[in-house]
Amino acid sequence: MRAVLDTNVLVRATKSGTGPARELLLRFQSPDHVLVLSAWMLDELRRVLTYPRVAAQHRLTKDEMEEFVAGLAQVADIIPFPEASYEIPITTDPQDMPVLRTAILGNAQVLCTLDHHFYNPAVLDHCRQHDLKVLKDTELLNRLRIDK
Repeated sequence: MRAVLDTNVLVRATKSGTGPARELLLRFQSPDHVLVLSAWMLDELRRVLTYPRVAAQHRLTKDEMEEFVAGLAQVADIIPFPEASYEIPITTDPQDMPVLRTAILGNAQVLCTLDHHFYNPAVLDHCRQHDLKVLKDTELLNRLRIDK
């Protein structure tokens, strides 16, 4: 399976994470599944990991944060795309557009996110037109467990 794990899922999957996001990330480090990301998403992850609330929660050093991001870059299929290569007028949050572009241009089957903007009916309909399912981390993990 090819899947994009949104930044809000990846943040929960750091080495200090113990929940479904961490288990998902470990599953996507096997040859059975492909993690799809973009350089934009890796930059966004770097930025989010430095937010004071997030940094306090995960207690990662700057080197550990960079090691985490670099590790993702090594295992993921990194999708290059020009910033305006794919316009999606249906999202209300401009930060969602590069994530959705990554999923669609990267031929992902699943976009795993906890961001409520992606569950808007217009966005879900757009994703269905591209054979892209939008799932929460627990939903994706349950599917992967069943498909074993």
